[in-house]
Amino acid sequence: MTTEIEILQYLHYNPLAKRSDILPSLSKQVSDRTLMRMLSEATAKGHIEVVGRGPATRYSLTPQAHVTMELNLDTYFAKDVDERQVQESFNFELINEILPKVDFFTDEEMQRLDDAQQLFCQHLSEMSELEYRKEMERLGIDLSWKSSQIEGNTYSLLETERLLKEKQTASGKTKEEAVMLLNHKDALDFILDVPDYLKDLTVARIEEIHALLTKELGVERNIRHRRVGITGTNYTPLDNEFQIREALEDTVRLINGKSNIFEKALLALVLPSYTQPFTDGNKRTARIVSNGILIANGYCPISFRTVDSIDYKKAMLMFYEQNNIAAFKRIFIDQFLFAVKTYF
Repeated sequence: MTTEIEILQYLHYNPLAKRSDILPSLSKQVSDRTLMRMLSEATAKGHIEVVGRGPATRYSLTPQAHVTMELNLDTYFAKDVDERQVQESFNFELINEILPKVDFFTDEEMQRLDDAQQLFCQHLSEMSELEYRKEMERLGIDLSWKSSQIEGNTYSLLETERLLKEKQTASGKTKEEAVMLLNHKDALDFILDVPDYLKDLTVARIEEIHALLTKELGVERNIRHRRVGITGTNYTPLDNEFQIREALEDTVRLINGKSNIFEKALLALVLPSYTQPFTDGNKRTARIVSNGILIANGYCPISFRTVDSIDYKKAMLMFYEQNNIAAFKRIFIDQFLFAVKTYF
């Protein structure tokens, strides 16, 4: 790890730090003059904000760096949940003040995504409607399986295919597991039948997707009005129904205000999960809504087939606890490129 990255990581966890705080945290000893130069260079790059002057000078990350810089997940999750330094409550500034200022993808990342999207469009122009629906069915089976697996469903991919194509349940599995998978198919079919449904996002449309995904699973519909906890983290979502609705409305406004479709889809993946507007099914809803946005705008949808469930959860926890999207963004990019290469 370079000294510059060490400085940025220290400031991520210790905002408004002095140079005298930063120096002893570095693994490689540097002079105060060298540290001043490195802080100046990082400020020029837009990574650091300077507050105050002279002996009172303090340093913090810019919103851009705080949200998008790479953090070491192995080191972070090596600590017990109660040892991690986290933001335990919902960050009210995140959606309205911080994220609107952030460019989520670098120029190089955008080039890779745009190139893949162009390839998708080229392949799509050469496909018949029947061929397109067949590929979408294949992607849908993979998405239903992986999205459910992330939530603890034990169906294998082959068992999922048999269930969704032939309505044949797997032995030794619960009814709820089959229902979860079938609900994914219903939600995806709905989006394909009404492809413009999520072009302009609304709270009501998010609630409708949630209702399709949680049908017959004993999950309350609409915005929750009681507290929920999240396993494996000390982050606690909002517990006030009116604040939850307001946060979801702010999320919708932020996503609709973005012109970049990849940013829209990425935000739709993380923010409903962060807000946790429903008693259950939040991440499933986020994955389908994100794909609905991609489909509505003529972009390739994502199956998440090759993502590791633990890696997905760690990336999500990093956003909950640190409001940092870097790990989740890597998953999004990798899975978009995989989808274009694999299905279309």
